[in-house]
Amino acid sequence: MTIHEAIDIRHSRRKYIPKPLEPSIAEKLQALAEEYSQAGNLRMELVFHNGSAFNGLRKSYGMFSGVEHYAGLIANKNDIEAIERLGYYGELLTLHAVALGLGTCWVGGSFDRKACPFKLSGGETIVCTITFGDTQEQNSMRERLIYGITHRKTKSAEDMMEADAPVPDWFMAGMRAAQKAPSATNKQPVVFSFKSGKVMAAIPDIKNTGAILDLGIAKLHFELGAGGGAWGFGNGGAYSR
Repeated sequence: MTIHEAIDIRHSRRKYIPKPLEPSIAEKLQALAEEYSQAGNLRMELVFHNGSAFNGLRKSYGMFSGVEHYAGLIANKNDIEAIERLGYYGELLTLHAVALGLGTCWVGGSFDRKACPFKLSGGETIVCTITFGDTQEQNSMRERLIYGITHRKTKSAEDMMEADAPVPDWFMAGMRAAQKAPSATNKQPVVFSFKSGKVMAAIPDIKNTGAILDLGIAKLHFELGAGGGAWGFGNGGAYSR
């Protein structure tokens, strides 16, 4: 499975089979996390065989079970572009995990930060985590219940874009992929614009950490759907083919 195919089947999984990952899969994910951390000048660390941050009801509210493996996405809480890059590269890692046959979920708050084995310095914070691991083929009853509570209606492409002229096919292909992007805020706040032949992406609230993550996640999906190209990071960053 390719990461492009993973876009179509990815959905949040919260119940995992508590067992070790296949060594080849764990090695692949570790190598990708290191590669993306270097490419994005960011900090993305993997945790294997330690689900203490998700155990019990105190922080996870019973929404997760069997978590043993996850990625910690770490940045200075005031570094907006670093948080956006975490969204972009974190989703790239997520799609690779799905392509490798794993279940995944972006987790913004329902975990115990103090139980995470990361050493933080200065103004660093654990922005969010991404759980991953083996899952049953079908969602559990609890997962279906949580999905019904938390799921939002997907916005149409038209609701997520602004244009001053008819848009090319590659732009709409990018928009269809962006529609399928997970949203940390569950609101799909990113607006893509096609004006004077230029493509940009922005969010209305740059102070919302979840929305900043969404900006990076949605940019990655658009880029993959559009068939390549590259984004400039930052709110209102431009896309070039």
